[in-house]
Amino acid sequence: MNFLELAKQRCTTRGFTDKKIDKNDLKLILSAGRVAPTACNKQPQRIIAVQQPDNILKVQKAYQTFGSQCVLIVCRDTRDELIRPFDQKCSGDLDIGIICDHMMLEARELNIGSVMVGLFDPEIIRKEFDIPKYIEPTALIILGYPNSGFLSPERHNKERKPLTNTVMYEKYS
Repeated sequence: MNFLELAKQRCTTRGFTDKKIDKNDLKLILSAGRVAPTACNKQPQRIIAVQQPDNILKVQKAYQTFGSQCVLIVCRDTRDELIRPFDQKCSGDLDIGIICDHMMLEARELNIGSVMVGLFDPEIIRKEFDIPKYIEPTALIILGYPNSGFLSPERHNKERKPLTNTVMYEKYS
């Protein structure tokens, strides 16, 4: 499938079957994150792949998992970040977003649903998974096989603003 078709087919999934993700499929998803571009190739991602039921319960203390059998805790290492000198903006969250997007697209290509979550309690995750202070829990990617299938790729025709509302050429207007 071409990239735009794949991108249209990826959707947020909030309800999963109890089917486990195949080890090789999980490796492909993680490999997609590995090859994602990061600022100055800093590769700040540190990912904890959670599949054991007792560890899924630990994640659920910080955020619901929608019945998923696999959660990726995507963290960033803050020890060697690229900081923009003009305004001190850190590239780490942008990098993590790109990495997560790569992994979610790979998951969709494998017919695995996903939802990326930023609204979780990072201190609970830090405590439950013994994460050092210099590693920042940044996102959860909740993976699994959708209970109700995937949303239509045509939904973007109604749910997304037209390019004319979001793109300008040559100047802000």
